Amino acid sequence: MTNRTLVKEPISLEDWSWLRALWAREWGGDTMVSKGRVYCLQDVGAFVAFQNGQRVGAATYVQHGNRCELLSINATLEGTGVGGALLRAVEDKAKALGCEAVEVITSNDNLHALRFYQRRGYRIYAVYPGAIDEARATKPSIPLIGYDDIPIHDEIELIKRL
Repeated sequence: MTNRTLVKEPISLEDWSWLRALWAREWGGDTMVSKGRVYCLQDVGAFVAFQNGQRVGAATYVQHGNRCELLSINATLEGTGVGGALLRAVEDKAKALGCEAVEVITSNDNLHALRFYQRRGYRIYAVYPGAIDEARATKPSIPLIGYDDIPIHDEIELIKRL
């Protein structure tokens, strides 16, 4: 039996409180640094995913002109379709906003994310050597070592045309 994932924009204080706790746990606080820009949670668009009435994931995004940047995506249940449902919600929102593409930044150690996005039509667009090293000046909580004991230094940008 598969769980149906419901994705919606956060509306209650409880939704936002849960999202803030998720960001703190997964991203080290309520700010995110991407391509040298600092984003605060309260200033971004968001979606929360639910299964069986429980919050199981979230995605956040910002619009930059005719592009939408996916800032974060987290699924607390791996392999259940939560990440894909959240990504589709952001892509649908981007289309509704008139965006031509969705872009996402990931770190050089995140091979799981690179696989996830490329399987869903995203293409590597740019590599920013040393970008994460520079971001640590603004956000020191960014770890030095990431997945599979890979040192974290670079941002990789992927784009999907809509």
